[in-house]
Amino acid sequence: MKPFLYLAFAVFSITAPLRADPVVVELFTSQGCSSCPPADEVIETLAARDDVIALALHVDYWDYIGWKDTFAQPKFTTRQKGYASTGGRRMIYTPQMVVNGQEDVVGAKTMELAELIAQHRSTPRAVGVAAERDGDVLSVALDPRDGAGGGALDVFLVRYSPASEVAILRGENAGRTITYTNTVREWSRLGEWNGAEAVSFEAPISGDLPAVVIVQRADYGAILAAERVSVP
Repeated sequence: MKPFLYLAFAVFSITAPLRADPVVVELFTSQGCSSCPPADEVIETLAARDDVIALALHVDYWDYIGWKDTFAQPKFTTRQKGYASTGGRRMIYTPQMVVNGQEDVVGAKTMELAELIAQHRSTPRAVGVAAERDGDVLSVALDPRDGAGGGALDVFLVRYSPASEVAILRGENAGRTITYTNTVREWSRLGEWNGAEAVSFEAPISGDLPAVVIVQRADYGAILAAERVSVP
Protein backbone atom coordinates (compact mmCIF):
# COMPACT_ATOMS: atom_id res chain seq x y z
CA MET A 1 0.00 0.00 0.00
CA LYS A 2 1.33 3.42 -0.87
CA PRO A 3 1.56 5.69 2.18
CA PHE A 4 -1.09 8.31 2.73
CA LEU A 5 0.02 11.90 2.54
CA TYR A 6 -0.71 12.45 6.22
CA LEU A 7 -0.58 8.87 7.44
CA ALA A 8 -0.45 8.80 11.20
CA PHE A 9 -1.30 5.20 11.59
CA ALA A 10 -39.87 2.05 -8.60
CA VAL A 11 -41.00 5.59 -8.42
CA PHE A 12 -38.22 7.97 -9.05
CA SER A 13 -38.11 11.30 -7.24
CA ILE A 14 -35.45 13.97 -7.09
CA THR A 15 -36.80 15.19 -3.75
CA ALA A 16 -37.49 11.95 -1.88
CA PRO A 17 -35.66 11.91 1.48
CA LEU A 18 -34.43 8.33 1.26
CA ARG A 19 -31.81 6.73 3.51
CA ALA A 20 -29.05 4.66 1.90
CA ASP A 21 -25.34 4.67 1.20
CA PRO A 22 -24.90 8.03 -0.52
CA VAL A 23 -24.54 8.38 -4.28
CA VAL A 24 -22.12 11.08 -5.45
CA VAL A 25 -23.44 13.50 -8.06
CA GLU A 26 -20.87 15.93 -9.46
CA LEU A 27 -22.11 18.92 -11.44
CA PHE A 28 -19.65 20.66 -13.74
CA THR A 29 -20.99 24.19 -14.01
CA SER A 30 -19.99 27.81 -14.57
CA GLN A 31 -21.27 31.23 -13.58
CA GLY A 32 -20.68 32.25 -17.20
CA CYS A 33 -22.94 29.58 -18.71
CA SER A 34 -26.56 30.61 -19.39
CA SER A 35 -27.66 26.96 -19.52
CA CYS A 36 -26.34 26.16 -16.05
CA PRO A 37 -28.80 27.78 -13.58
CA PRO A 38 -31.46 25.02 -13.94
CA ALA A 39 -28.81 22.39 -13.18
CA ASP A 40 -27.56 24.49 -10.24
CA GLU A 41 -31.13 24.37 -8.88
CA VAL A 42 -31.17 20.59 -9.18
CA ILE A 43 -28.03 20.42 -7.03
CA GLU A 44 -29.79 22.59 -4.43
CA THR A 45 -32.63 20.04 -4.32
CA LEU A 46 -30.28 17.03 -4.19
CA ALA A 47 -28.25 18.59 -1.37
CA ALA A 48 -31.22 18.13 0.96
CA ARG A 49 -31.16 14.35 0.51
CA ASP A 50 -29.31 12.05 2.91
CA ASP A 51 -28.71 9.46 0.21
CA VAL A 52 -26.97 11.84 -2.22
CA ILE A 53 -23.73 13.77 -1.91
CA ALA A 54 -24.22 16.61 -4.38
CA LEU A 55 -21.12 18.59 -5.35
CA ALA A 56 -20.79 21.54 -7.73
CA LEU A 57 -17.42 21.90 -9.46
CA HIS A 58 -16.99 25.22 -11.26
CA VAL A 59 -14.84 25.08 -14.39
CA ASP A 60 -12.79 27.93 -15.87
CA TYR A 61 -13.19 27.57 -19.64
CA TRP A 62 -16.15 29.96 -19.83
CA ASP A 63 -14.19 32.82 -18.21
CA TYR A 64 -13.17 34.23 -21.59
CA ILE A 65 -16.68 35.42 -22.51
CA GLY A 66 -16.72 38.30 -20.05
CA TRP A 67 -17.20 36.96 -16.52
CA LYS A 68 -14.57 35.19 -14.46
CA ASP A 69 -16.23 32.51 -12.35
CA THR A 70 -15.43 33.29 -8.71
CA PHE A 71 -15.37 29.59 -7.76
CA ALA A 72 -13.66 28.10 -10.82
CA GLN A 73 -10.44 26.13 -10.45
CA PRO A 74 -8.33 24.64 -13.27
CA LYS A 75 -8.21 21.32 -11.40
CA PHE A 76 -11.98 20.96 -11.84
CA THR A 77 -11.64 21.41 -15.59
CA THR A 78 -8.88 18.78 -15.49
CA ARG A 79 -11.19 16.44 -13.58
CA GLN A 80 -13.94 16.87 -16.15
CA LYS A 81 -11.46 16.22 -18.96
CA GLY A 82 -10.35 13.09 -17.12
CA TYR A 83 -13.91 11.77 -17.05
CA ALA A 84 -14.26 12.55 -20.76
CA SER A 85 -11.07 10.66 -21.57
CA THR A 86 -12.08 7.65 -19.48
CA GLY A 87 -15.53 7.62 -21.08
CA GLY A 88 -14.20 7.95 -24.63
CA ARG A 89 -15.66 11.43 -25.16
CA ARG A 90 -13.82 14.13 -27.10
CA MET A 91 -15.71 17.12 -25.72
CA ILE A 92 -16.50 18.65 -22.35
CA TYR A 93 -19.45 20.91 -21.71
CA THR A 94 -21.60 22.54 -19.07
CA PRO A 95 -23.83 21.72 -17.39
CA GLN A 96 -22.82 18.08 -17.00
CA MET A 97 -23.65 15.78 -14.10
CA VAL A 98 -21.57 12.67 -13.38
CA VAL A 99 -23.09 9.98 -11.15
CA ASN A 100 -20.68 7.95 -9.01
CA GLY A 101 -17.90 8.69 -11.50
CA GLN A 102 -19.59 6.59 -14.19
CA GLU A 103 -22.63 7.80 -16.14
CA ASP A 104 -23.14 11.39 -17.21
CA VAL A 105 -26.30 13.44 -17.65
CA VAL A 106 -26.56 16.45 -19.94
CA GLY A 107 -28.06 19.55 -18.34
CA ALA A 108 -30.89 19.25 -15.84
CA LYS A 109 -32.63 16.08 -17.04
CA THR A 110 -34.19 15.22 -13.69
CA MET A 111 -35.89 11.96 -14.68
CA GLU A 112 -32.73 10.51 -16.22
CA LEU A 113 -30.73 11.65 -13.21
CA ALA A 114 -33.27 10.18 -10.76
CA GLU A 115 -33.14 6.81 -12.53
CA LEU A 116 -29.34 6.71 -12.35
CA ILE A 117 -29.36 7.63 -8.66
CA ALA A 118 -31.88 4.87 -7.97
CA GLN A 119 -29.77 2.34 -9.86
CA HIS A 120 -26.67 3.20 -7.88
CA ARG A 121 -28.56 3.18 -4.59
CA SER A 122 -29.61 -0.42 -5.28
CA THR A 123 -25.98 -1.53 -5.68
CA PRO A 124 -24.17 -2.23 -2.38
CA ARG A 125 -21.06 -0.11 -2.13
CA ALA A 126 -17.75 -1.93 -2.34
CA VAL A 127 -16.01 -0.04 0.47
CA GLY A 128 -17.04 0.84 3.98
CA VAL A 129 -16.00 4.35 5.00
CA ALA A 130 -16.02 6.00 8.42
CA ALA A 131 -14.82 9.60 8.67
CA GLU A 132 -14.84 11.71 11.82
CA ARG A 133 -13.35 15.06 12.73
CA ASP A 134 -12.09 15.89 16.21
CA GLY A 135 -10.71 19.42 16.30
CA ASP A 136 -8.02 19.69 13.65
CA VAL A 137 -7.70 15.91 13.17
CA LEU A 138 -9.57 13.86 10.58
CA SER A 139 -9.81 10.12 11.28
CA VAL A 140 -10.67 7.83 8.37
CA ALA A 141 -11.27 4.07 8.37
CA LEU A 142 -11.63 2.09 5.13
CA ASP A 143 -12.95 -1.44 4.99
CA PRO A 144 -13.10 -3.48 1.74
CA ARG A 145 -16.31 -5.31 0.89
CA ASP A 146 -17.37 -7.56 -1.98
CA GLY A 147 -16.68 -5.78 -5.24
CA ALA A 148 -13.72 -3.70 -4.12
CA GLY A 149 -11.42 -5.84 -6.25
CA GLY A 150 -7.79 -5.05 -6.91
CA GLY A 151 -6.12 -2.03 -8.39
CA ALA A 152 -5.28 1.43 -7.15
CA LEU A 153 -7.92 3.47 -5.37
CA ASP A 154 -7.65 7.20 -4.72
CA VAL A 155 -8.86 8.57 -1.41
CA PHE A 156 -10.01 12.21 -1.61
CA LEU A 157 -11.01 14.84 0.90
CA VAL A 158 -13.52 17.32 -0.51
CA ARG A 159 -14.54 20.60 1.20
CA TYR A 160 -17.50 22.67 0.03
CA SER A 161 -19.56 25.79 0.75
CA PRO A 162 -23.20 24.85 1.48
CA ALA A 163 -24.66 28.06 -0.01
CA SER A 164 -23.07 31.07 -1.73
CA GLU A 165 -24.90 33.96 -3.38
CA VAL A 166 -23.20 35.61 -6.35
CA ALA A 167 -24.23 38.76 -8.23
CA ILE A 168 -23.06 38.25 -11.82
CA LEU A 169 -22.25 41.51 -13.60
CA ARG A 170 -21.11 40.38 -17.06
CA GLY A 171 -21.29 37.48 -19.46
CA GLU A 172 -24.28 35.32 -20.36
CA ASN A 173 -25.84 35.60 -16.87
CA ALA A 174 -25.24 39.34 -16.46
CA GLY A 175 -27.69 40.97 -14.08
CA ARG A 176 -28.61 37.75 -12.28
CA THR A 177 -27.98 36.91 -8.64
CA ILE A 178 -27.63 33.15 -8.25
CA THR A 179 -27.34 31.01 -5.13
CA TYR A 180 -24.88 28.15 -5.62
CA THR A 181 -25.18 25.06 -3.43
CA ASN A 182 -22.42 22.70 -2.24
CA THR A 183 -19.76 24.54 -4.21
CA VAL A 184 -16.48 22.64 -3.99
CA ARG A 185 -13.68 24.84 -2.66
CA GLU A 186 -11.01 22.22 -1.96
CA TRP A 187 -10.37 18.82 -3.55
CA SER A 188 -7.28 17.10 -2.16
CA ARG A 189 -5.91 13.59 -2.49
CA LEU A 190 -5.16 11.98 0.85
CA GLY A 191 -3.42 8.99 -0.68
CA GLU A 192 -3.70 5.70 -2.55
CA TRP A 193 -5.16 2.45 -1.20
CA ASN A 194 -5.11 -1.02 -2.70
CA GLY A 195 -8.55 -1.95 -1.38
CA ALA A 196 -7.31 -5.33 -0.17
CA GLU A 197 -7.25 -4.84 3.58
CA ALA A 198 -8.76 -2.50 6.15
CA VAL A 199 -6.80 0.63 6.93
CA SER A 200 -7.12 3.53 9.35
CA PHE A 201 -5.27 6.84 9.20
CA GLU A 202 -5.35 10.44 10.35
CA ALA A 203 -4.92 13.69 8.44
CA PRO A 204 -5.01 17.37 9.42
CA ILE A 205 -8.16 19.36 8.76
CA SER A 206 -8.95 22.98 9.51
CA GLY A 207 -11.61 25.61 8.86
CA ASP A 208 -15.38 25.39 9.05
CA LEU A 209 -16.27 24.02 5.61
CA PRO A 210 -18.19 20.72 5.57
CA ALA A 211 -16.23 17.77 4.23
CA VAL A 212 -16.70 14.40 2.57
CA VAL A 213 -14.32 11.51 1.94
CA ILE A 214 -14.52 9.83 -1.47
CA VAL A 215 -12.94 6.52 -2.53
CA GLN A 216 -12.56 6.26 -6.32
CA ARG A 217 -10.79 3.97 -8.74
CA ALA A 218 -7.65 5.64 -10.04
CA ASP A 219 -7.65 7.58 -13.31
CA TYR A 220 -11.22 8.88 -13.00
CA GLY A 221 -12.86 5.52 -12.52
CA ALA A 222 -15.93 4.53 -10.57
CA ILE A 223 -16.59 6.03 -7.16
CA LEU A 224 -16.85 3.04 -4.81
CA ALA A 225 -17.89 4.88 -1.67
CA ALA A 226 -18.32 8.30 -0.10
CA GLU A 227 -19.14 9.51 3.37
CA ARG A 228 -19.78 12.84 5.04
CA VAL A 229 -17.29 13.74 7.76
CA SER A 230 -19.05 13.68 11.10
CA VAL A 231 -18.22 15.83 14.10
CA PRO A 232 -18.58 14.26 17.58
